[in-house]
Amino acid sequence: MTYTVDKSDDQWREELTPQQYAVLREAGTERAWTGELLDESRAGLYTCAACGAELFRSGTKFDSHCGWPSFYESIRPEAVELIEDTSHGMVRTEVRCAACGSHLGHVFPDGFGTPTGDRYCMNSISLAFAPEGSSE
Repeated sequence: MTYTVDKSDDQWREELTPQQYAVLREAGTERAWTGELLDESRAGLYTCAACGAELFRSGTKFDSHCGWPSFYESIRPEAVELIEDTSHGMVRTEVRCAACGSHLGHVFPDGFGTPTGDRYCMNSISLAFAPEGSSE
């Protein structure tokens, strides 16, 4: 896939914190229950922490009790890239930012009770949040 945001590895390392780099560029995972956006409940917009692309609306966020922010759909299907992930001895679907290719988390078909049945389980560190009405 060709990304609209194309930076070198050195540029990403310069712009991101070491923790952000480990998750966003190396497909790491932050520890469950530690992310600062887990309990965020204000209305607003979630964007990619690496490039600022719009990813999720707050109205699609729900408490899945999994330890990471969960959403039942992306802001637009083309906002995220879904990739089969066979690491760790299982088959999962990785979610990446379609604009820059950064790792966001995984999507699972176990969002019971949601309109889509999906649970986009995202790393807080992969996201930035702009409250509704803010200029962020």
